[in-house]
Amino acid sequence: MANFELVTAADVQLMQGLAQRVTAVRPDLVNSDASFGELAWNWGKGHAGEGASWRRRLWFSGRELVAWGWVFLPRRVRRSDGSVRDVTGAYLAYQVHPGHAGLVDEVIEWYDGAAAGVERAVVPSGVDEFALKRWAAHGYETDPASLGSAGSWTQLNERDLIDVEQPVLPEGFRFRTADEAGPQAAVQAHLDAWAPSTYTAESYQGVRRTAPYRGDLHLLVEAPNGTMASSTIMWLDEANRTAEFEPVGTHPDYRRRGLARAMLLHGMHLARAAGAAQMTVACLGAPGHPQARGLYYSVGFRKFTQDAPLIKTGTETETTG
Repeated sequence: MANFELVTAADVQLMQGLAQRVTAVRPDLVNSDASFGELAWNWGKGHAGEGASWRRRLWFSGRELVAWGWVFLPRRVRRSDGSVRDVTGAYLAYQVHPGHAGLVDEVIEWYDGAAAGVERAVVPSGVDEFALKRWAAHGYETDPASLGSAGSWTQLNERDLIDVEQPVLPEGFRFRTADEAGPQAAVQAHLDAWAPSTYTAESYQGVRRTAPYRGDLHLLVEAPNGTMASSTIMWLDEANRTAEFEPVGTHPDYRRRGLARAMLLHGMHLARAAGAAQMTVACLGAPGHPQARGLYYSVGFRKFTQDAPLIKTGTETETTG
């Protein structure tokens, strides 16, 4: 069975279920933007403002979801500083269960039809040799923007939750949760860290509506003057006893004070208490983007896998082989 509709919260839960099943057998094959936490974060923050430009298709074996595609079509994006950006290309998030790997051809063909006439981007797992060959057979090539020291590819990092260092905050700072600080503070913390941003109070309400969101695992660092100086959300996958940091950000006026490092360590203690045995976090992996990678390495994370950004122009003749 297959269908082609807008992306709903129920769809995201099905996609997360597939992410959990792939994580259980081949965690290295979980694609960028297809992890348990990333799915919730992307749908929650974006569906109100951009959901009308999203399309999805689901593939089932019996009643079990075994593959899905989620297309982000060209759209106009409005940001918190009042600026407007036109996104002219399409992007595909997708996942195929390794037991049904051949469905990747159907995913590609559907994507080419759904986004015909525009540039198309996709980021399969860099170790998914079968999928990479199929994308190449359909005319997809390495995205030039991913090359060189300033490349745009993403790496996934992981660590276990044994022997987690105790966090130390500067004097006057304290840890808070979103349940304690409230929605306004949680939204402002994100806007301050990521300005200009598309994030709004409505975005946060969407995040809170996702099934795995927990306000007690949405962590903030409060400065002595009341500013929420750093924040992160942890997404707990109880089935695999893993948790994921997404996003992680710090107010520019409070960077290089050790706040994010302390917050991550504190978060890992909270995640372990909630039942997690392992943490993951993603970051840009190219040499020209050392800041986030260095932060995560400093608290014990190490690279696990990376994606392989691919692109296809909208004018190329469709090919298969």
